[in-house]
Amino acid sequence: MKYELVTTDTKKMGSITLYRIRALVDIGSMVAAGELGGYIEGQRNLDQSGNAWVSGNAWVSGNAQVSGNAWVSGNAWVSGNAQVSGNAWVKQSSDHLQVGPAKSSGRFTTAFIDEKIGVRVVCGCFSGSVLEFSQKIEETHKDNNKHLEQYRLFCQLIAFNFNVQI
Repeated sequence: MKYELVTTDTKKMGSITLYRIRALVDIGSMVAAGELGGYIEGQRNLDQSGNAWVSGNAWVSGNAQVSGNAWVSGNAWVSGNAQVSGNAWVKQSSDHLQVGPAKSSGRFTTAFIDEKIGVRVVCGCFSGSVLEFSQKIEETHKDNNKHLEQYRLFCQLIAFNFNVQI
């Protein structure tokens, strides 16, 4: 195990209890064993493998998952069904956007800053850039204008939020 929940250091967010985490081993070059991190609702929120970490006053709850080399820090919060993976760095709430549910599947679409590609979009089994997501939805929903229009609006919102072109 790379971290533990500190049951004596908690935060209440409504009816949810969040637990501070403590590193049990060095995590990459940024976190030393014994260092306190941010807050999570439970072990499902932060992968025990990789260099993923939650720091500062950031918190992760619900079915949200942080994995890979992703970092959630500062005063950022990640919740619901969000997935922060790969090389994402969520430093504040504006580094992360979740929209949905989609009419076609009931899924949420998540976008976040990714140091390798700029903005990464994750929706179901899709993971890629905003432009790639835009191209994928055009292909996937070409026979259903209602679903296609909703996903186009998701793309526009993501592009606006992160100031990128599609």
